[in-house]
Amino acid sequence: MTQRTRITRRLVVVALVVFALGLAAAAAIALFGSTTPSSAAGIDNGSPTTLMQVARRDLSSQTEVSATLGYADPATIVQPSGIAPSAVEQAQGAATTSAGQLASARAALTADSATLASATALLAADRQKLSVDCAGDQAGQSPSAASPQGASGADAPSSGSGGSGGSGACATDAQSVSSDQQALTQAAAKVSTDRQAVASSTAALASARAAVISAKASATSYGPSSTYTLLPAVGAIVRRDGVLYEISGEPVVLLYGPVAPWRAFEPGMSPGRDVAELNRNLKALGFGTSLGDAYSASTVAAVKRFQAAHGLSPTGSLLLGSLVFAPGAVRVTAVTPTVGAAVQPGPVLTTTSTAREVTIALDAGQQADVAVGDPVAITLPDNSTTPGRVTYVGTVATTPPSSDQGGGGGGGGASSSPTIEVDVTPMDPAATGRLDQAPVNVSITTGQVRNALVVPVNALLALSSGGYAVEVVGTGGVHHLVAVHTGLFDDADGYVQVTGGGLAVGQRVVVPSE
Repeated sequence: MTQRTRITRRLVVVALVVFALGLAAAAAIALFGSTTPSSAAGIDNGSPTTLMQVARRDLSSQTEVSATLGYADPATIVQPSGIAPSAVEQAQGAATTSAGQLASARAALTADSATLASATALLAADRQKLSVDCAGDQAGQSPSAASPQGASGADAPSSGSGGSGGSGACATDAQSVSSDQQALTQAAAKVSTDRQAVASSTAALASARAAVISAKASATSYGPSSTYTLLPAVGAIVRRDGVLYEISGEPVVLLYGPVAPWRAFEPGMSPGRDVAELNRNLKALGFGTSLGDAYSASTVAAVKRFQAAHGLSPTGSLLLGSLVFAPGAVRVTAVTPTVGAAVQPGPVLTTTSTAREVTIALDAGQQADVAVGDPVAITLPDNSTTPGRVTYVGTVATTPPSSDQGGGGGGGGASSSPTIEVDVTPMDPAATGRLDQAPVNVSITTGQVRNALVVPVNALLALSSGGYAVEVVGTGGVHHLVAVHTGLFDDADGYVQVTGGGLAVGQRVVVPSE
């Protein structure tokens, strides 16, 4: 029975007192707040009593709620999806083939361009020779059959009747020019085709290289034949640089940080938060001094040292799934696969942090009474208490499912009240033990008042007409009742805030002897 409920025990005593005092005392009580002294020298309370003073002090009220003690930050470590290393090799092979095709196309273009240049020069020379051989007094007698395509005026060959030697040279030159033009047309066509081939090969190589970059970014540390060769025990604690599990004999290492890798770590990759997080870990572990968010040459060197320290081939690259990032040390609570099982994307481990935490489902109506930083008292399963502090107050209310699951008549059960999550961190984690989960009680301060006028809770008398009074001992030891209004109850310290006329600091009130 709490001190607040004990006040009802004195109701019968007060009734007897009212009867003994007679009409005058009854009239005083009826006024509810009168401080008229009793005509009797004292009031017979019927049980041992003592006196305590009315005082001013700070009060706080507490609410005790059920909660669950466990570990903070539950999380799931998953095997990322991506492509197997063999697919990266295929993409690199396709890029190599495309590069070879581009080189061949460029070589053909170079050769055919040289041929075109040579044909252009030869045509120019033969036209010059034609112009000379067909010039003079024979220019106007040029036979149309011997004229080169497009030749006119001075360039047209002459076949005059005089000078058979000149006439023969002119005809020969015309035939050469015609042949040159055909060779030039063919060479130009080949160059045009070569240029199209170069453009097509360039685009193909760019696409192949993009595919390689994408493949490398998505490359996983496991393939179709990979299996789990080592898994942790439930309860195991893994810290930075520790091995979480092994895939085909290669370790998956824990590093610290809030950013989950979404791509493999490769030389030439773009800067990012993931790279900065890796660099910080490499520096913290003593493998390098590089800072920033770039995968620099010093990062590559540090990664190689990190790989060598874990018995891995020092490639300078870290594929997806070879690292796991967590905010801090993790504690394994469940293991999904078994040793020998094939590695597939999906959950591998369920973990928590190593920090102890108490979780409360607090009535949503009490949200305003709790704030981050508030002190609380945690009552453990062995009834010992340890201090804690509120570290999180939820802002979303949820309604737990009703305990009435149906099945049977008599109407449904009442629905539960909405609750919010409140997290508490124990100030002395070691005092809470190591149970994964345990029911506890938490005393939360839900109200405070400063410099209040207070009396002991067990000084309150429940009046038959309703309300409360306190029995004040005045000058000369005369007892009289003063009606009061109650405010904040501090059950932990046993005081209650009171207001009422005629009540002042230093007055003595009657309380039961313990």
